Amino acid sequence: MKKIIAAILFIIPLYASSQKLIAYRDSVKESYNFWVYVPECYDSVSGTTPTVLFLHGQSLCGRKLSMVRRYGPLHALSMGRNINAVIVAPQNPGSAWKPEKIIKIIDWVTDKYHTDTNRLYVIGMSLGGYGTIDFTGSYPDKVAAAMALCGGGTLKSYCGLTNVPLWIMHGTADKAVGVSQSQAVVDKMIECGDTSRLIFDKLRGASHGRLARTFYLPETYEWLFSHSLTDSSRQVNKNITITNSTLDLAYQNLDKESINLKVIDPNPQASSNDPIDPNAKYYVIKKGDTLSRVAKKYHTTVSKLCKINHLKETSILQIGQKIYLK
Repeated sequence: MKKIIAAILFIIPLYASSQKLIAYRDSVKESYNFWVYVPECYDSVSGTTPTVLFLHGQSLCGRKLSMVRRYGPLHALSMGRNINAVIVAPQNPGSAWKPEKIIKIIDWVTDKYHTDTNRLYVIGMSLGGYGTIDFTGSYPDKVAAAMALCGGGTLKSYCGLTNVPLWIMHGTADKAVGVSQSQAVVDKMIECGDTSRLIFDKLRGASHGRLARTFYLPETYEWLFSHSLTDSSRQVNKNITITNSTLDLAYQNLDKESINLKVIDPNPQASSNDPIDPNAKYYVIKKGDTLSRVAKKYHTTVSKLCKINHLKETSILQIGQKIYLK
């Protein structure tokens, strides 16, 4: 009898009874720092919990991990959106997303949390949209479904993407990343042949930031979770639609009071206290700098910096590069 009780006590902790958000820094060599969200339904014994990989845009780049919670799935959780998956949210310090670094995190999380390897989903926006395309195209046998928002791609070959249920969305009024970037990905996929697993939606009149609403929609996660690597033909679900009208409802029916999230962050970073010269004409990029960080530091906007310096939001900054402020 005592052995039975002991066995039960051993098993119980494996079934998470609360929602947790855990910060991991320097946990995976030659990779990124990242968050892991553990849902209330998490079950490490059965290994049936899916994984959602979130790749953020340029504005969240840096070395302050809390920034990754400003928008996206982690912020949607704090707003009351129920997402029944382990969520992995790495932070890019300030360059293009590297698929080979991301896969190291996914392998680490899969090993530690015993998630369902047939149900890995990827979603990203802007720079993260590029990352979604590049990661999915690099590891199509790992990804059950992917959603790329207002991004593009830098792959040498896009043929791997044709094996994955993929939803690409882009606003026609996007001034940060032109819709032509997503169109270029689609054109390359068409050259590969079969694109029956692709959905490409151009949202008429939608701006760059408007597509961030997608993270707060229940339809987003319903669509992702409807796919699995075990599906015989890997067909894409075309029964769910997201339109401008759908995006209008993104923040409705969310209940902040319903969330009881325990945040575990043993080393929260403080913001930079570097001295600022209000008369400075330019700023020299240092390690970890992003356009959003420079804009905030000098009380300007990313769009103004981009216009002055002839840059795009997705432009990769180099250490030592001069960014003109005026």
